[in-house]
Amino acid sequence: MRRSLGVLAVACVVVLAAIAAARAQAERDGDKLSVVASFSILRDLVANVGGDRVDATALVGPGGDVHVYAPTPADARIVGTARLIVVNGLGFEGWMDRLVRASAAQAPIIMASAGVAPRQAAKPGSFETATAGVDPHAWQSPHNAEIYVANIRDGLIRVDPPGRRTYEANAVAYIAELARLDTDIRRAVAAIPAARRKLVTTHDAFGYFAADYGIAFIAAQGVSSETEASARDVASIIRAIREQNIPAFFFENAVDPRLLRLIAAETGARIGGTLFSDTLSNAAGPAATYVDMMRHNVREIVDGLR
Repeated sequence: MRRSLGVLAVACVVVLAAIAAARAQAERDGDKLSVVASFSILRDLVANVGGDRVDATALVGPGGDVHVYAPTPADARIVGTARLIVVNGLGFEGWMDRLVRASAAQAPIIMASAGVAPRQAAKPGSFETATAGVDPHAWQSPHNAEIYVANIRDGLIRVDPPGRRTYEANAVAYIAELARLDTDIRRAVAAIPAARRKLVTTHDAFGYFAADYGIAFIAAQGVSSETEASARDVASIIRAIREQNIPAFFFENAVDPRLLRLIAAETGARIGGTLFSDTLSNAAGPAATYVDMMRHNVREIVDGLR
């Protein structure tokens, strides 16, 4: 046991030394501000506000699932050398506190969702640090995304005061783009007959979108993709589809679709397109940026319900 503890202590010293060396090298060589975001959607928001002054990295990249993500030693090195760390908050990244401790990170941590009015999830998920019943998917509302942008702007100014004018100008321009996005979504949803504004998706990730735009989402799982739907949940969804004549199902890109296929077979409801909830697509996909993701989702929903 003494030998094992000694090996572990040596390993920890080696990792921390590597982080310290990498941090010093980054400070010497890097002209851009190193910012680490917890997942791809946040990374896109950071890149829009930071512009050319920022080198933004996502721990969970396009197509990844934050709910089941397991940090690696390489992630600890990335976090340890960052000048700013941006997280969603609301219990979304249950693994982040451990990763920050392991990395000996010295950078400020910005919670992008600070100031958002959290909604209660229809089905509480299995987040390690979440407030009971809180839905963390606040970015699904463009209005909330504007709050994210303001928090990111303030965090960047905090660690890079000379970039204030750049960050403020970029934030103003991007918030204007988000306002146009909101207007376009409202116009698109208005084309769906009111009685058809209801659908089933894989997990409860669209509550903020639903509240903004008046579309009813029934989720087969809770707010975490780790949460499995029970037999009672499935029976309830099948009953709701039949009673409410719900026209379509939608898969999510990072979630196993087998459960929805089972429900579709039981009910005969139409399978619509694929929605992006917790992650962007790769650069060649239909949801390579936050704005692209939201526009893609709306197109799929309108086509599936109209």
